[in-house]
Amino acid sequence: MALAFTSSSAIHGSLSSSSSSYEQPKVSQLGTFQPLDRPQLLSTALNSRRRSTVKPLNAKPKRNDSIVSSAATIVAPEVAEKAEAEEFEKLAKELQNASPLEIMDKALEKFGDDIAIAFSGAEDVALIEYAHLTGRPFRVFSLDTGRLNPETYQCFDAVERHYGIHIEYMFPDSVEVQALVRSKGLFSFYEDGHQECCRVRKVRTLRRALKGLRAWITGQRKDQSPGTRSEIPIVQVDPSFEGLDGGAGSLVKWNPVANVDGKDIWNFLRAMNVPVNSLHLQGYVSIGCEPCTRPVLPGQHEREGRWWWEDAKAKECGLHKGNVKDESVIAAAQTNGTATVADIFDTKDIVTLSRPGVENLLKLEDRREPWLVVLYAPWCQFCQAMEGSYVELAEKLAGSGVKVGKFRADGDQKAFAQQELQLGSFPTILFFPKHSSNPIKYPSEKRDVDSLLAFVNALR
Repeated sequence: MALAFTSSSAIHGSLSSSSSSYEQPKVSQLGTFQPLDRPQLLSTALNSRRRSTVKPLNAKPKRNDSIVSSAATIVAPEVAEKAEAEEFEKLAKELQNASPLEIMDKALEKFGDDIAIAFSGAEDVALIEYAHLTGRPFRVFSLDTGRLNPETYQCFDAVERHYGIHIEYMFPDSVEVQALVRSKGLFSFYEDGHQECCRVRKVRTLRRALKGLRAWITGQRKDQSPGTRSEIPIVQVDPSFEGLDGGAGSLVKWNPVANVDGKDIWNFLRAMNVPVNSLHLQGYVSIGCEPCTRPVLPGQHEREGRWWWEDAKAKECGLHKGNVKDESVIAAAQTNGTATVADIFDTKDIVTLSRPGVENLLKLEDRREPWLVVLYAPWCQFCQAMEGSYVELAEKLAGSGVKVGKFRADGDQKAFAQQELQLGSFPTILFFPKHSSNPIKYPSEKRDVDSLLAFVNALR
């Protein structure tokens, strides 16, 4: 495991020496802060910029081979102190309107060598670019689950070459992986949910990594997953993981791009012409392990390419579970439908169907007009993602003889929808033909207006 650092002196020459043996796809305000109350140590460390041995992420490893030599590595000053929740809540408010570059600079200034960037080989390259632009030394680590795409490994190599750094790779415990695969097979997550596999390959690996740090930097954004990440703060005391000192409050979590839209991240990556994962050119947005990731189709939310065979509630792997502010609200909505969640598909062109109304549709063998009905849950981010296209479709079909409806199929209605309406996951779209009692399930996951309209026109 190599250690990933760069220094202000190395930074300015890194772009000129970023060529590699193969072509990797590229895309085309700093604030002034007061240092922590350790001025003598900070000043000495900054002035000397001396080379020394650094602590790896897993500072107390179980195996000797988990650490490699850290020679010729430039380190940032060790300036971090035990986290105080109130201090970082206040800091989060102060940085609410700060730029990602300013936030990154503050994080690196406060924690020096005790903080590292979590890099997944996707849009997180923006974090590395921001760290690079600060001119400060920085560390980068990544979790290699053993199930990543070849393109992701190529991206790792391109990023290392581009910035002149070494990524600290963390691997799952081989004994735990072996036990899981031997008992349940290579693809058990398709049948019993992905949480167990993610726990072995990712969560426990991350826990080991973070035990060697006092803070970490993630690429979470509020718009990535409206149902689970809508309230992530700029900085917080990590509620799920422990840091170097152990115990509550021993780890701080930074989310510099929390308030940035995905399109703005990509505008930044293109402007800086940095390496990106070539899978993005193939329709992948959120990139994880190869068996659990696929391209996003028109009308789908970016997280829908992850664990696509499961309901929306399972679109997290556990790495950021502590940041899910509204998890209890989502859980309540999924179990009994009583949670206060704003309704969607609310327009005069879409008919709201009750349980008796849907049952009548099922009984009719000779309807006056055909119906298109979406089975949805208002808390589901994938239903939210297709709201615009479904509303537009309803407007186009107004007066055409095709009725467009919606049926909320979560809570108490979920069992009925699964048994009688072919509900697999949200959203499910059904077409009730004019002269047939059996509804036809929309087979595609393309939920743009043109695809849905083609489906309706082919059947009415």
